[in-house]
Amino acid sequence: MPDPHSAAAPKRSAPLLALAARLAEGATVRTAWIGQDPHAASVLARLDFDAVTFDLQHSRLDLSDAVLGIALAGAAGKPAVVRIPVSEFQTASRLLDAGAAGIIAPMINSADEARALVRYCKYPPLGERSFGAYAALAMSGLDRLAYLAEANRFAQVFAMIETREALAALDDILAVDGIDGVFVGPADLSIGLSGGRAIDPDSAEVQAALKQVADAARAAGKVAGVYSLTGEWAARAAATGMRFIAVGSDTMFMAAGAQQALAAARVDRPQEAA
Repeated sequence: MPDPHSAAAPKRSAPLLALAARLAEGATVRTAWIGQDPHAASVLARLDFDAVTFDLQHSRLDLSDAVLGIALAGAAGKPAVVRIPVSEFQTASRLLDAGAAGIIAPMINSADEARALVRYCKYPPLGERSFGAYAALAMSGLDRLAYLAEANRFAQVFAMIETREALAALDDILAVDGIDGVFVGPADLSIGLSGGRAIDPDSAEVQAALKQVADAARAAGKVAGVYSLTGEWAARAAATGMRFIAVGSDTMFMAAGAQQALAAARVDRPQEAA
């Protein structure tokens, strides 16, 4: 019987590796966003999204939900990304072990905070992640030594840019070895840029900041991403150079579908002939 950890073991299809591969090709990746029920991945991962992202910062999801969601996305052939809670970098390590293809970390405002994130997400020499990839190893199709050698490349790490401080430190954050990209939360950024007076992702200041982030990431040879409320917003973000784009959320999709069905159900129809 072949050793499942042997380099000679058969390689299987590995959605875990697909996110980094697509981004390395220069593709724009569009991800679904899930914050209410990890089982939504069973539906959304079978649509034409390139990835599925689970939100542990602003949602009811916990670690066990994310682990389930990662497995469901992988079963449907799609890589999973997880946004961790603020500063819970140890959670990033556990999610990568569970098979997450990427981590989004909110409120990274300095290069020092970016380096702290990298320590938990990357193996030496870039970081200090310890080896325990119980599910990720199986999901990668790699043996242990190959996984160790390749994980720093394919485990994508995104630092969120959401404040004036982060914008001021943008080039320094992007320069941190092990940070693969940055991801903008436009609502929080609009709050920060307006001094707490508004939530307006469409403001001229936020739109200028999005272009600044996209341009800086491109110059650094890294990826810029953003959360988008609508498909139209996502298309505009792609035009600015954003390449990892969240399109809506499970809650928004449910509300839009329910509203559409309800509107159709309420259309007055002629009475059928007796």
